[in-house]
Amino acid sequence: MSVSLAVDGAVARLTLERPEALNALNRELTAALEAAVDRLQHDPHISVVIVSGRGRSFCAGNDIVEMAALGPEEAEALAERQARLMDRFRHLSQVAIAAIRGHALGGGCMLAVAQDLRIAEASARFGLPEVTLGFNPAYGIARLLDVIGGAHARDLMLSARIIEAGEAFRMGLVTRVVPDGTLEQAAAEMAAEVARHPREGLAATKTIIAGIRKEPAVHLEPRAYGAVLRTSEAARARIAGFVARERKGG
Repeated sequence: MSVSLAVDGAVARLTLERPEALNALNRELTAALEAAVDRLQHDPHISVVIVSGRGRSFCAGNDIVEMAALGPEEAEALAERQARLMDRFRHLSQVAIAAIRGHALGGGCMLAVAQDLRIAEASARFGLPEVTLGFNPAYGIARLLDVIGGAHARDLMLSARIIEAGEAFRMGLVTRVVPDGTLEQAAAEMAAEVARHPREGLAATKTIIAGIRKEPAVHLEPRAYGAVLRTSEAARARIAGFVARERKGG
């Protein structure tokens, strides 16, 4: 099982369960998250969902090992699925809170951004390293621009630098920062704080927010990503080189 979904009253905990791979997103995990969102959409008793990762990382991004084995068309199709998945969190009636420990990189950072609120341990790290391998973030750019604004978003995407939780808080990427070792309790308290309010009011507020925002172009990033993989031998070589270095290091 690559995700778990536990419900306690009005609060659900959705946990990524690939700690051996730092909860990297692959096809199996993507399918499991889709199924979990399906269940949440049809549960009228849940007001808040906490999204977190088992082990020492929230989500290290897309699984580069799997990506290296996919053809460009397969990789683009997976990115399309993941773009739609991230957008589905925006349309959940429940308030979604990302509880972030360790790394939230690439697709993992975008998974955090897809939630309504984000709480992180002080030692958490965020970044979008895709350009270092020669391709663009495959999804989530519109949402990132909405959350932190164009200047900060461009900084993260084009510099590929990794930032600490404190800087993420200052730019608006993170809602709250808590001391290491207190994340689970702090996230539970944050969820309980939100869940005290009537579910109808929370759902209506999310609907208004979604209506005010421009609809994200969920197909644009995957298509650009697929085009790079189809036309750039260098990008494919950098992906293969990354995988080789990781295997050698392990």
